Amino acid sequence: MAGTTLISSVLGLLRERLLLTNFGIGVEVDAYKVAFTVPDFMFMLLVSGALSVTFIPVFTKRIAKNNWESAWQLSNSLLNLLAIITGLTSFVIILAADWLVRYVVAPGLDPATQELAVDMMRIIALNPLLFAVSSVLTSVQQAVGRFFFYALAPSLYNIGIIFGIVVLAPTFGIIGVALGVLAGSIIQLLVSILGMVGLGFKYQPVINWRNRGFRKVLTLLPPRSLDQGIDYVNILVETNLASRLKEGAITAYQTAFTLHMVPISLIGVAISTAAFPSLSERLGQNRPDLFKKELAMVLRVITWLVLPAAVIAYFGRGYLVRLLVADGNPTIASLVGILAVAIIFRSLFHLLSRSFYAQQDTRTPLYISIVAIGLNIALAIRLAAPDAYGIFGLALAQSITTAFEVFVLIAVLMKRYKGLITAEFMDGLVRMVSANGLTGLVTYVMIAYVLPLRASDAGFFALGPKFGFIILVSVVFYVAISHIFGLKEAQPIVAKTKQLIFRPVRGRL
Repeated sequence: MAGTTLISSVLGLLRERLLLTNFGIGVEVDAYKVAFTVPDFMFMLLVSGALSVTFIPVFTKRIAKNNWESAWQLSNSLLNLLAIITGLTSFVIILAADWLVRYVVAPGLDPATQELAVDMMRIIALNPLLFAVSSVLTSVQQAVGRFFFYALAPSLYNIGIIFGIVVLAPTFGIIGVALGVLAGSIIQLLVSILGMVGLGFKYQPVINWRNRGFRKVLTLLPPRSLDQGIDYVNILVETNLASRLKEGAITAYQTAFTLHMVPISLIGVAISTAAFPSLSERLGQNRPDLFKKELAMVLRVITWLVLPAAVIAYFGRGYLVRLLVADGNPTIASLVGILAVAIIFRSLFHLLSRSFYAQQDTRTPLYISIVAIGLNIALAIRLAAPDAYGIFGLALAQSITTAFEVFVLIAVLMKRYKGLITAEFMDGLVRMVSANGLTGLVTYVMIAYVLPLRASDAGFFALGPKFGFIILVSVVFYVAISHIFGLKEAQPIVAKTKQLIFRPVRGRL
């Protein structure tokens, strides 16, 4: 999961670099970013994570009992229902795109930029339908332990967008990029279909309302869907506020947001997605003791991995931005620095929220999200005001809210599962933070004195090796100091390294 997610993330960064290189940080890319907001919002609201975390536990119970007929009825019914709903949604977006852009998403943009955003939104409007079908299919694959095609699909989606930038944009301009988005969505669907080969799934154009599993998913789906949709309200509000600031503000903020999402996807999303079926299975076996043990273990692993990622992102933000914007951009770099805090908490959030969904509790995360979203909107409006922090206020609000949400989720879990956070866990956390503090010092020295970022540094081949070496040194130091501090998360890596270096020699020398 992490490996294929890394490939997808690299392609995503390449996509952003090509986009910014060809169109710059200005009105065209602002319009392109705005075009995604409503289609993505509707996908998040109707499908997205709501599907996987509500469907998988119910589907898993049926295959655990070898009741494949009921499992396939559930899959077909959900696939057909979501296809109808998202198909109608895509049609409404196409019709209402002009009103949505001008009065809801980006009222601060000039009329010409709004018109461009409307045209692209109508092209991208098919995404909810295409993604809904592929999401059902990949959720089935996750439930049976087949992750390859699920993880591969986003990479091919990015390749479709890159094709739009490189091949179509010279002819159609920024509209060509939107056409590439549509092509990538279609390719992603085809790969998801390929992943169903050999599973015994047979498509039937029916909705079986009598299937108890299907009815169970329908009862779980609305709270989680609303939770997802409310989360995405943040992006709509942030885009609205950024459109009222200087030209390119939308692009600057969303570029920083994309950069900070890379380690979250590699660590938080990948590990949480892989762990979720197992957590669901433990509770399905009526073993809350094993659920609690595995949850605490995965929580430690994610924390151990994400702490140095946040430190490297903070100190290496100049390098990160230069990888996308050849001449650098101080605004984006500062935004990444602020969002480094959110990297830690957002990575933990993905696991914590899924732990509730494994309990088939979709309401508690929803209630917490409602409070968190309200807090984020209030902070964003106040902190992003021109007389406050401007665009930096959006990043501050995001970081504060994410931390708040994680602390509340942990508090609720600790109340339900006594002993989840033990003295041993807290001791390990203190040692992780200490090791990470020393790693931050090493990273700072590497960037400030050993391999400083120079004005002449531009392009991936100039920056990549330097930044890669900085990351390598930081990671090696972190693993070594973690091992010295007795952190068990480092032991498998150290043991494998020793095995590779000091492999016994067979035969005679």
